[in-house]
Amino acid sequence: MSKKEQLIKDIQNLLNTYDGIHKTDINPALLEFMDEDTLISIIDSLLDQKENEKEADLEWLEQFKKQNN
Repeated sequence: MSKKEQLIKDIQNLLNTYDGIHKTDINPALLEFMDEDTLISIIDSLLDQKENEKEADLEWLEQFKKQNN
């Protein structure tokens, strides 16, 4: 498997970690025209998005805990 194919697979795996979203299958031909730097940038964006969701969940949990004390 080439590095580019692995990056495409990583993007697909990240997309499939979202709760409530149907399994995502990416046709590698759709991303084949992108270079490795662009694919890495997509992965970075997805990871940032996941981190932001996690932080929002933690903030909500903290507010919930304060309201119940």
